[in-house]
Amino acid sequence: MELRDGDLQLRSWTLDDVPAIVDACNDPEIQHWIPVIPRPYSEEDARAFVEGRVAGIGGEQFAITERGRVVGSIGMGVNDSRTGHIGYWCAPETRGRGVTTRALRLLCKHALEDLGLQRLELITDPDNGASQRVAEKVGFQREGVLRSHLLHPDGRRRDSVMFSLLPGELV
Repeated sequence: MELRDGDLQLRSWTLDDVPAIVDACNDPEIQHWIPVIPRPYSEEDARAFVEGRVAGIGGEQFAITERGRVVGSIGMGVNDSRTGHIGYWCAPETRGRGVTTRALRLLCKHALEDLGLQRLELITDPDNGASQRVAEKVGFQREGVLRSHLLHPDGRRRDSVMFSLLPGELV
């Protein structure tokens, strides 16, 4: 499946995307905010991701492309309550240009209108202001803090901020 917004496309990952995934996932900023990403991130890690062999990552995973070039990732799993759980990252050269916001809006529109989901959720680190701004620009509302929610590779546990979007709230 593909979703489009002008020159922005969400499409399935392919093995041709492995080098772009490796480059992005070794970015210190991405590794800082997403504790589940292996360190260092190898070609085998990227192949496992593309082939759907990563434990805990299910649902629909999309490459965010702009003019045919991979610039990020966005995905959504759906639980038994028909709630979508969304995650995303953006390559360093793409940050600050609204690409992730457009991709999130596109995926949320698909989830709410085409799939008929009644609730979408995403979490961010409390200090990740950029990711929080992306969510808020699309209409997500901050619900609260999940205390000691995520285990980081250095052994510390960090809080997460929960955001949600309901039908009629997409901006």
